[in-house]
Amino acid sequence: MTAATIVYALLFYFAAAILLVGLGYKIYDYARTPAPLKIPTTPAPTTRSGVVFRMAREVVLFESLFKGNLWIWLFGWIFHMALLLVLARHLRYFTEPVWGWVALVQPFGTYAAFGMVAGLAGLWGRRLLVPRIKYISTPSDHLMLVLLLGIGVSGVFMRFLSHTDIVGVKAFFLGLMAFDWQPLPQHPGLYIHLFLVAALMIIFPFSKLLHAPGLFFSPSRNQADDPREQRHIAAWAAQLESKS
Repeated sequence: MTAATIVYALLFYFAAAILLVGLGYKIYDYARTPAPLKIPTTPAPTTRSGVVFRMAREVVLFESLFKGNLWIWLFGWIFHMALLLVLARHLRYFTEPVWGWVALVQPFGTYAAFGMVAGLAGLWGRRLLVPRIKYISTPSDHLMLVLLLGIGVSGVFMRFLSHTDIVGVKAFFLGLMAFDWQPLPQHPGLYIHLFLVAALMIIFPFSKLLHAPGLFFSPSRNQADDPREQRHIAAWAAQLESKS
């Protein structure tokens, strides 16, 4: 067993643990944070079913971003939808036999990588070229975009320019899941790609990328606009009232 196999196996175990524990804690922290005010962004639905429909539009269509800035919406939507296809395509490395729908998305996921890179390039260009966005951008904002771009570009490089042994890659990850380590193919581009993916997994729970699960806990989005019909009392406030 090569040193690269041992290093990357341990790296991915560590990254997976950080991702699962960190993300789980952040979601728990979001869930227990009180929302003392009724503050849905108007115009807002007045029923829970309306809130569900609104959240679905926000998750799938990025509705508020579409209303706010069409250029940011375009690049952001292209990146996220392309990323979804790319992730779906990569499920073939973790399933045996490969699920039918995963096999169907393979060609779409292949070329979606170009959309992912294009969307990221547009979002990064916005931070570099638009003065008011450049002013409020922090080094971590640029780092996240560079990291994601590195993952996308290295993946495209391996797919179209310098192929690696995908059968060996699948055996490696299936082996990790079964705690039966298999050799990782020797390929510089693969090493770079996997290192960047592991870095993203480690950074994700502590970064601004947590807007993904955080959206579902945003009181401006997940509340119904019904303060006249129903009094809103945070859980901690209800406990104080019961004791008084």
